[in-house]
Amino acid sequence: MTESTTTAGIPEIVEPAPRQHVPTVIIGAGQAGLSTAYCLGIEGHRCVVLERHGRVGDQWRRRYDSLLLNTPARRSGLPGLPFPGPPSAFPTAAQLAEYHEDYAGRFDIRVDRGVAVSSVESRPGGGWSVITDHGTYDTDNVVVATGGETHPKVPELHDQIDPAIRQLHASDYRNPDQLLPGAVLVVGLGQSGADIALELAEAGREVWVSGKVRSEVPVEIGSVPGRIGFKVLWFIWNHVLTERTPMGRKAKAGIRSGKLNAPLLRVKRRHLDAAGVRRTDARTTAVVYGKPALDDGTVLDVANVVWCTGYRQDFSFIHPSPVGEDGWPRDRGGVMPDLPGLYFMGLLFQRGFYSMLVGGAGRDARHVAGHIASRSRVTTRTAA
Repeated sequence: MTESTTTAGIPEIVEPAPRQHVPTVIIGAGQAGLSTAYCLGIEGHRCVVLERHGRVGDQWRRRYDSLLLNTPARRSGLPGLPFPGPPSAFPTAAQLAEYHEDYAGRFDIRVDRGVAVSSVESRPGGGWSVITDHGTYDTDNVVVATGGETHPKVPELHDQIDPAIRQLHASDYRNPDQLLPGAVLVVGLGQSGADIALELAEAGREVWVSGKVRSEVPVEIGSVPGRIGFKVLWFIWNHVLTERTPMGRKAKAGIRSGKLNAPLLRVKRRHLDAAGVRRTDARTTAVVYGKPALDDGTVLDVANVVWCTGYRQDFSFIHPSPVGEDGWPRDRGGVMPDLPGLYFMGLLFQRGFYSMLVGGAGRDARHVAGHIASRSRVTTRTAA
């Protein structure tokens, strides 16, 4: 049994048929999936969004409590509905979750919730079957909008660490109260690693951070220079760092390979240093007598390890495989030219750096939805 949303935004229980046909199935009710559904609705094209969680927005409700977006409200809205509140404020994860839930209800987007997708199969003669734990959806088009934060990645050495040391991936971290008394090692110094390390230090913990910072924005994000600088960054992310430019294509390759990270925007090295965080560029590469050890030979006597080591991609549930030699879909801006009717949304650097931002989802959604609508019109004319 799953839930859908009425025109009044009130959840109602629906019972999907064992097998049903929908013109387009979107997997994932995050910003990517909801934006695509909205844009398809503008095109007059019917779709259903499948969400494995019980509520729209739950993927954001499950992030760490102190999480703030790196983009202000004015840059965090989805198509058709500005983000509520002061335009220059930085929304919390909880506020984004509520906004997504309101968005689905406001535009009468059909979301079947609590539905876990097990596989997506190409059908003989065309079209796709989406097999779930609540029946099968036959469809002409599938949009995989599961995002890049679905499969947490941790090094294999985590199995060798003493079981008495508490280990959490950033996806499971909520607040300092989850951790055991004692020192903490945060592995990885990207956005999440910096946020969590600072929060733990301010809570009075001894904190080590293992990982190198490749870049950071030098000004305070909420200051006047920061607001001016953000306008420049927004232009660069939307018009310079895209697939259309040599610089953008180079950045895409670096980001997808893990060799290039987004710059630290809010929490920077100086903030960590001021809070007493013990930073080291050395990587966590070994375990000595059950304790994590750095590649410079330092063995850390800690009670907790928080792995801020990112996520891995997994598209093995799609048949035939859409993945190229680099492990990423062979898409062109979210469109699969060799697998008609298969699309992606929310990929890292799908069409530009902006693709990785909440407020950038609408731009990619319009592109993908337009392609689906055009394909649908061609298919209808051909059938006639």
